[in-house]
Amino acid sequence: MNRRQIVVAGASVAAILASLRLSGLSQAEAFAVVKTDAEWKRSLSSAEYAILRGHGTERAGSSPLNAEKRAGRFACAGCDLPLFSSETKFESGTGWPSFWAPLDRAVGTTTDGSFGMSRTEVHCSRCGGHLGHVFNDGPKPTGQRYCMNGAALRFAAA
Repeated sequence: MNRRQIVVAGASVAAILASLRLSGLSQAEAFAVVKTDAEWKRSLSSAEYAILRGHGTERAGSSPLNAEKRAGRFACAGCDLPLFSSETKFESGTGWPSFWAPLDRAVGTTTDGSFGMSRTEVHCSRCGGHLGHVFNDGPKPTGQRYCMNGAALRFAAA
């Protein structure tokens, strides 16, 4: 293999990995809800699509879910899987809905190395949609802060 072929092959592999990441898939996981990119675009708002499928982040303080205080569940906007209970929601002061624990088996995590830092990305365990990140600066009992994008969630009152 010559140098040009190696560069072209490397670029092809990088493009494939990027497309897997943008579609919310990883090499280690298969999700129960799988749609084409066109299907996701039809079923989600532009903000939901940018976050859930494009790994975007909404502007801090922009989600009405920051002020949600009622009892209920927060579900994935992509597949409606219940993710968080209102009992674990807390005010983190960050401008994003924050929780100290997800529901059992509701989320998965991957390492996110974007922006020159290493963070733990949180995704829906059913559709792979990007939800936000988890940090180790939350309250007791877990010490974790699941910092979620409100546009990636839907709230259902109890």
